[in-house]
Amino acid sequence: MSGVNIKQLAEALKLAPSTVSRALNDSYEISEKTKKRVLAMAEKMSYRPNPFARSLREHRSKTIAMIIPALVNNFFSQVIEGVEEIVQEYGYHLLVYNTHESCQKEREIVSHLLNGRVDGIMMSLSHQTSYYEHIQKIYDQGIPLIFFDRVCRHIPTTKFITNDYESGFKATEHLIEQGCKRIAFLLLSNEISIGKQRLRGYKDSLGFHGLEVEEKLILKCGSTDSENADAIRQLLNAPDRPQGILSSVEKLAISTYYISRDLCLGIPEDIKLASFSNLKIADLLNPGLTTIAQPALEIGQEAAKLLMTKLTKKNTPDFADQTITIPSVLEVRGSSGGISS
Repeated sequence: MSGVNIKQLAEALKLAPSTVSRALNDSYEISEKTKKRVLAMAEKMSYRPNPFARSLREHRSKTIAMIIPALVNNFFSQVIEGVEEIVQEYGYHLLVYNTHESCQKEREIVSHLLNGRVDGIMMSLSHQTSYYEHIQKIYDQGIPLIFFDRVCRHIPTTKFITNDYESGFKATEHLIEQGCKRIAFLLLSNEISIGKQRLRGYKDSLGFHGLEVEEKLILKCGSTDSENADAIRQLLNAPDRPQGILSSVEKLAISTYYISRDLCLGIPEDIKLASFSNLKIADLLNPGLTTIAQPALEIGQEAAKLLMTKLTKKNTPDFADQTITIPSVLEVRGSSGGISS
């Protein structure tokens, strides 16, 4: 039998539809004997609940929105994978919105979500975002909100990050250990939280090892890909080019590979390279890319678990104003000269 509804199930059991509904929802008002009887008949009649009707009754959409700054990015792809794994276990749907690193697009997406219906929002900021009125509106409306990676510290909710400062320090130290005295830092934006922390780690590591911080070696990118490539080309083509490069994002590291090849510079012979990256094929590059790999899948899973607990368990308190740090891992490969290619 297909398409069985609660009314038909109640008729077969000779019970009131409300009793059957409460039994299916494991209500304390219904005895265990009746619950077992209802569940047995539901299985016999192949009854399947209507999730849309239930969501209307509960005033829920069973939908989570996820706002990310870039879809073509291995870190965010892996976070999405982790979130999907968890929310699907709870029967929720995931909608992913890409801001394309645009604050204006981010505001439009938030406005759309506030006018619609989502049960919760997970968010990583665009590199252009430097004011937060639109995000404050999410919080003020009481929509459960969690930040990850690029976070807004002005909103009192839970944020999931990795140890960007320590990783920036450690990666810079690794390049120093490989003989680099002058190390450039490729920065996508000095507005976003991760960029600030990685840059601070880079600077402190240089200072700790008695090396000068040269501002001209801190390359502030963030416009178009072609302009970023021109800036990296100018850096590598200079007579006093750096001996090493630490890239704060993987796309700038990939550009460095292409430009080094065009300029007939060898990696790691002429320029040693390390990058924050979750590129799954990092070891297939020639030479393999030394990466600071973020725990993207775990960040997605843990953030989603927290959100699902809030949405599915009664009387769960609001998210604490806390930052949860899950450490990254330095994976040394040939590009930094740490191992043979």
